[in-house]
Amino acid sequence: MIEDRRRPSRLSGFRICFLGGAFFLALLAVLRPITRYEDCPNYGGNGNASAFANPAWDFYLTALLFGWVFLVVLEQTLSITRRGRGRADFALRAAGAITLATIASCGLFVNVAVLCH
Repeated sequence: MIEDRRRPSRLSGFRICFLGGAFFLALLAVLRPITRYEDCPNYGGNGNASAFANPAWDFYLTALLFGWVFLVVLEQTLSITRRGRGRADFALRAAGAITLATIASCGLFVNVAVLCH
C-alpha cells in the first residue's frame, strides 16, 4: 500500500463550513431580509409575518441551514479529512467545524427567520 506523505491541508474538515458560511452571506445579501423588528409588516399588530419578500424563504432557509450542518458532519467522515492527522487533532477539528456551523446556523435562524413572528 502506498502512503501519502503530503502535508494535510489546513482547511481539511473546514471546507464545507467556510463555503457554506460564504454561501449564506451571499444569499442574505441577495434576499435582503428585514433586520429590524420595527420594519416588520406586522409591527404593532398581531400575527405572523416573514422577514423575506417571499414567505416561502422561511422554510427554504431552515432547510438549507439543516443541510449545511449535515454536509459539515458528512465532510468529517471522509478519509481525506483525516489524512495525516492524529486522532486528537482530527477530533478537535471535527468538533470545531460542527460547532461553528451549528452555532452560525442557529444564530442566523433566530436572527432572521424568527424576527417577525
